[in-house]
Amino acid sequence: MKEISIKTTVYTGEDALGHLATIANKKVFIVTDPFIVSSGMIEQVTSRLQQSVEHLVFSEITPDPPIETVVKGIDTMAEFAADIILAVGGGSAIDAAKAMKYFGETLRNLKGTQFIVIPTTSGTGSEVTNFSIITSADKGVKYPLVTNAILPDIAILETNLVKSVPPHITADTGMDVLTHALEAYVSTNANDVSDALAEKVVQLVFEYLPRAYKNGADMEAREKMHMASCMAGMAFNMASLGINHGIAHAAGAKLHIAHGRLNTVLMPAIIRYNSHIDEVQGVPANLAAERYAHLAKLLGLSITNRRVAVKNLMRAIEKLRQTLEMPATLKQCGVTVDTITALEVEIATAALVDGCTATNPRVPTNDEVVSILRHVL
Repeated sequence: MKEISIKTTVYTGEDALGHLATIANKKVFIVTDPFIVSSGMIEQVTSRLQQSVEHLVFSEITPDPPIETVVKGIDTMAEFAADIILAVGGGSAIDAAKAMKYFGETLRNLKGTQFIVIPTTSGTGSEVTNFSIITSADKGVKYPLVTNAILPDIAILETNLVKSVPPHITADTGMDVLTHALEAYVSTNANDVSDALAEKVVQLVFEYLPRAYKNGADMEAREKMHMASCMAGMAFNMASLGINHGIAHAAGAKLHIAHGRLNTVLMPAIIRYNSHIDEVQGVPANLAAERYAHLAKLLGLSITNRRVAVKNLMRAIEKLRQTLEMPATLKQCGVTVDTITALEVEIATAALVDGCTATNPRVPTNDEVVSILRHVL
């Protein structure tokens, strides 16, 4: 039995932020980062709130939010007695807000709060997922929190909030969207609905991400990528992910490389591994290879046979990565051979127990993960 559930109400299109004006007589606890405040972007949000709404901005969120920040946010939220948690920002702000909601309600007995998310990057899809990643800075470990209790009630996709995202972040987050779609598509938990979402996302990314990267003011491209991010989130919230994210979570905590960038470095190697391209002399017959080949067909690539199709999908991703001026190896991300040699076993061990790895189409071993790391070095 498989459950297909889409809990979050999504507001999109022109003036999606207008929904905030419907909130009245509430106390809104806003979780965000310092840039959203200093840039004045937060005013686009707070200016839509009615005078009867009292709000408090908690802007201490940093990339890879540590547990200590979550605890401080819970304390502040409890003192404020919030009715609504409103996360404004990228994945870090949303992940932190999710953790604050969950632990505030389960450990501090705070009253149930409505949860609204306004993403300011087009990448994580976190506005429609039950995933959150919290970091222990002392241990250098990322802990996944996966529970329907942190699914947002409302997501507001306001394209105007992403038009000023710099090109390198547009690239990093956009390729994270592609990773979500690819992994959801070959996941052992994939279903017809997640497949439909993932297929459309892959097509949208290849068409619109280069445009958004080259011209941030291209509002059509921005809107399409914002929706693609949300759709990819819906897909992997149903189907989960795979070893690409399992390794990225484990390695990201140690190497401190942007999540989407690390996913992008790994992506072709993961496709090669999942499809058994190197192990099979003829045409690979496994389901992952078949599914990758179908995506190649949707993208209009040559599909003479399954091997050709999979390799052409890998080449298309590598070409897209090059168009976005992204690194292709860990060395290009500033990682040395000595660093990987010292950490590879530890990273592999953590990747194997990561929740995302459980639904990978191929069950990896410690040695295979180490081999993947060495391949992308």
